[in-house]
Amino acid sequence: MKFAFLTDPLSQFKTYKDSTFAMMREASRRGHEIHAFGPDDLALEEGVVIANVSRITLTGDADDWYRAEAPASRRLGDFDAVLQRKDPPFDMEYVYATYLLDMAEQQGTRVFNKPSAIRDHNEKLAIAQFSQFTAPTLVTRDEQRIRAFHKTHQEIILKPLDGMGGAGIFRVGADGMNLGSMIETLTHNGTQTIMAQRYIPDIVHGDKRILLIGGKVVPFSLARIPQNGEVRGNLAAGGLGVAQELSARDLEIAETLAPILYQRGLLLVGLDVIGSYLTEVNVTSPTCFQEITQQKGFDVAAMFIDALEAAIR
Repeated sequence: MKFAFLTDPLSQFKTYKDSTFAMMREASRRGHEIHAFGPDDLALEEGVVIANVSRITLTGDADDWYRAEAPASRRLGDFDAVLQRKDPPFDMEYVYATYLLDMAEQQGTRVFNKPSAIRDHNEKLAIAQFSQFTAPTLVTRDEQRIRAFHKTHQEIILKPLDGMGGAGIFRVGADGMNLGSMIETLTHNGTQTIMAQRYIPDIVHGDKRILLIGGKVVPFSLARIPQNGEVRGNLAAGGLGVAQELSARDLEIAETLAPILYQRGLLLVGLDVIGSYLTEVNVTSPTCFQEITQQKGFDVAAMFIDALEAAIR
């Protein structure tokens, strides 16, 4: 098969931990063709969605890891699957790319995750669809509502709706120190909507990433444990990743959401769970494949390519 990855620049990949690289490596091992392009390579020309796409050959070297042929203009319909693996920010350029991928789907291209499903599932807001699993949550840009929420719950987390990797997340203590400044900063003086959640003390045991692939649950999570006084467990914020078996509560959440999200066109989803609570539904470019495989021996990339092949056939 021919797979085209819409992704960040290949030169920026850290192959020892990158999940997109793990997908490429497994697909290549099975004899599939690997191609890559970026958002700036996409175009709509005479009603047809095309892109400047490079065929990629893996070298097996950890650093000098690929060879790329000269890019060529190709119809996205030439490929068996297009995999949307571009990291946020989820800005308007990201949205425009999903519109073009929508059009490519109408022309017969199989896109994973489904672009309209990515748009419909804001990674923070999507938890509201599964409120039976969430801690008390407020979404607003109104300062007085946020202050009232803090007064009720004493310790809260504030975060933007379009961030990734733990960027822009603040913990507010019971004393409310700097609450006003945090609200002004995150809401851009009341012009941008944010999320507030009751602080979950179990964060000290890790922010668990649970992967859903093809409507099924990967049997291990990666608990990203905050380090050095941080409140954020994200690996990008210095968290320590520890793979572990899913708890009964983890399974309850994951097995409830997996078939629902798969039916909506989401082949790969990364749930974030702290303690007993669902905190995010990641659909843009979920990660943690390699950490789970390295620590537990469960081949996440193989499960993903199995699901991808099955979805295409």
